[in-house]
Amino acid sequence: MSGPRLTGGIIAAGEGSRLRAAGFTMPKPLVPVAGMPLIETVIGNFRAAGVGPLVVIVNEQEREVPDWVRARFPDLDAEFIVKTTRSSLESFREVVDRAPAGRMLVSTVDAWCREADFVRFVKAALRRPEDATVLAVTPLVADENPLRVDLDGAGRVLSIGGPSGELVTAGMYLVSARARSLRPPAGLGRLREFLAWLPQAGEPVYGEVIETVVDVDRPDDVTLAEALASAGRVI
Repeated sequence: MSGPRLTGGIIAAGEGSRLRAAGFTMPKPLVPVAGMPLIETVIGNFRAAGVGPLVVIVNEQEREVPDWVRARFPDLDAEFIVKTTRSSLESFREVVDRAPAGRMLVSTVDAWCREADFVRFVKAALRRPEDATVLAVTPLVADENPLRVDLDGAGRVLSIGGPSGELVTAGMYLVSARARSLRPPAGLGRLREFLAWLPQAGEPVYGEVIETVVDVDRPDDVTLAEALASAGRVI
């Protein structure tokens, strides 16, 4: 990919409680989909898109994850933050505050998608204005609490978090340098609330569609992602 390299961020600090309740014993970042741990898939996608170095946050109960990643990717340029945060927004802030200035590509560890789709998203996002934040959005609503997004005809986000809309956020974000530096109003505790606040604050926010992204929170999500991986096509 031409131009300056993007720093990447991976948010992997969630507890994975629903998967653990269903009998998954490994840390969530190491939950396999089609034989590949979630964090390996995300790192592979970042590499394919030319994104790096990386900043990765995991919680204090999953200290084995950095060791696993370093063993699997001995040449990976990555900084690990081991911290149990109070919220997804705090995890996001830890990651974006640690990286060098400029735009940053951030993904949650449980946003599963195919490599080619991820690369297309990054290329499309980089074509948007440099001061814009770009969200991956998908029509595949496989989430019990989806964050819906309304776009205009040019792909600019009109609103986030409303009751209607055929697209939902997909856990991957090209965050502008300015958005990284913003401090939202007190009381916003979740990353989804911060994303919804950005267009309200006048920030330029766009959406780029990835047809199939699965938010892997439950065993059914693993099954769906594995079916997509096997089929190699939209189902």
